[in-house]
Amino acid sequence: MTDNALLITIKNPEKGKVKTRLAATVGEERALEIYLALLTHTREVAQQMSADRYLFYSNFVDENDEWDGRFFTKKKQSSGDIGERMANCFAETLPQHAKAVLVGSDIPGLSREILELAFEKLSVFDFVIGPAEDGGYYLIGMKVFEPAVFQDIEWSTPAVFEKTIQKMEGLGKTWFQLPILSDVDYEEDWEQHGWEV
Repeated sequence: MTDNALLITIKNPEKGKVKTRLAATVGEERALEIYLALLTHTREVAQQMSADRYLFYSNFVDENDEWDGRFFTKKKQSSGDIGERMANCFAETLPQHAKAVLVGSDIPGLSREILELAFEKLSVFDFVIGPAEDGGYYLIGMKVFEPAVFQDIEWSTPAVFEKTIQKMEGLGKTWFQLPILSDVDYEEDWEQHGWEV
């Protein structure tokens, strides 16, 4: 077991249940293809990391998918809103590690360099956070479990990042901001990356 835990949250890739805002313009089949491509990218980046990797599924643990159980400890996300689910990912894993970083699975710009920087900065700061262009965040990391940063936040709004920073500072904690990246919610988000699927 390493000092570093990399936590990845994914939705079980089922047609009609992933990337619904994207599917509204490209169709459910295409949205699923795009999400599978994003999962592949996330998995490839994660496998470059020297960290214990935890994969949290939205609905059920799939033992026979592309995420090799030799490299990923597979778990099911808890119930609750996105904040409660993220908090529980940390609660389950951080006690066994010195640092934990959680990322989503729809970030085309995610790289090994960004993840390495996140773990590196956690040696100095209490939190690291990667803001998304839409006002949310694609990554959050900590050394000590602080559930307050996930509480009383209106999720999926442009204020999520700023509200989370206020929570961190309200706790008297330090934080480091990683590069701004975009996630893929809409067709134009996908098109700007120019990937072929």
